[in-house]
Amino acid sequence: MREIIVDRDRENPRLREDMQFKVVDGPADYAYRTDKPVEYVTIANETSGALGYLWVSDADDAAGWVGRPAVAIEASNSAGYWLIKMRAAKARDLPPSQALAELSDDRPGGQIGFVVPGSRSRAESVGDLREKAREGWQPPARTTPPPRGRG
Repeated sequence: MREIIVDRDRENPRLREDMQFKVVDGPADYAYRTDKPVEYVTIANETSGALGYLWVSDADDAAGWVGRPAVAIEASNSAGYWLIKMRAAKARDLPPSQALAELSDDRPGGQIGFVVPGSRSRAESVGDLREKAREGWQPPARTTPPPRGRG
């Protein structure tokens, strides 16, 4: 067996200190909570209907997602896409309502879903929106996305 010899004169005292973890930076993001009224759009796909609601509040520089419990797995998968898009908008310093307006034209399709045309609305609180998500959902007359424009 080999013996390890430690030279106490050369030992670094910082190695005996507790580590200090500091978050020095992270991605730009909107706040996740608000107690103020919110604007929202409905996100739907062709197989499950409404997946959830993407909401914003300019007053608190906040944005978030409320998924419908009836389609929890699909809603969760869709939320990631839309929240990443909102984070990118925040990185460009867009107010939440402007980011929501931009995303209304985004049509990823498939299981991710799309913003239901004409669904932009207002709720008195995120809590009210959660209650709406628990209730049954009636699709508007047109639930498929309009065709993509050629540009």
